Amino acid sequence: MQQVTLPDGETVPALGQGTWYMGERAARRAEEARTLKHGIGLGMTLIDTAEMYAEGGAEEVVGDAIEGQRDAVFVVSKVYPHNASKSGTVQACERSLKRLRTDRIDLYLLHWRGRYPLSETVAAMEGLKAAGKIRHWGVSNLDTDDMEELASVPNGGNCAANQILLNLTRRGPEFDLLPWCKERGMPVMAYSPIEQGRMPAQPALEQVGKRHGVDRFAVALAWVLSRPGVIAIPKAGSLAHVEANRKAAEIELSPEDHQLLDQAFPPPRRKVSLAML
Repeated sequence: MQQVTLPDGETVPALGQGTWYMGERAARRAEEARTLKHGIGLGMTLIDTAEMYAEGGAEEVVGDAIEGQRDAVFVVSKVYPHNASKSGTVQACERSLKRLRTDRIDLYLLHWRGRYPLSETVAAMEGLKAAGKIRHWGVSNLDTDDMEELASVPNGGNCAANQILLNLTRRGPEFDLLPWCKERGMPVMAYSPIEQGRMPAQPALEQVGKRHGVDRFAVALAWVLSRPGVIAIPKAGSLAHVEANRKAAEIELSPEDHQLLDQAFPPPRRKVSLAML
């Protein structure tokens, strides 16, 4: 499994697992946990979740999946912006830890910007890190100007990652945000790397897929994984889906493949505001 390096030198898998929309139905909880466990067994040991997902339900599913193998998994979770005050962040983290049934979160993210100053959230994150409740902290859905502001607050330079919407149809961050993060050795986590299954049936995708014996979704995921310093966190709804995602990590796109995809999905030539889902 290809690895991505965090600012402190720790490495994590470039292909992880997402949990958005998990935990919403009790009848599916066991199946969802099995799916995540299967992914862990295939080397997809980074699992991303959030207190927002099913209002904590997804974190409970993750707790089921990692039971008995906590040390083998890199757990990412996120705090709601309306909870991201100095005290609220700490309280939200404690609730997430309880649902995850663990004593620490490996990477804790501010889900998006809200009314609380970044300096206040950072202070809370640093406190949680000092207390051993989290190992790294980062942000999500912050654009380049937000990242510049973050870097200017006390300890803001300790940000370990920025999770953003990035895929073939959402290439805006390549213009300035990805270079900004790369310059600082900060990984980018790409959520919805296949646009939540809505990747268009574009001829270039089909052509590249035929060349590699895979479908367009695998090609789109392989493209995200080909970006230096980028972690992809697709969600899978079945064991077969998990295996398909894992196989995408083995695809090596050729220069000709990239040329075709660039023609069909042109890279940005100017600043594009960061999109969110």
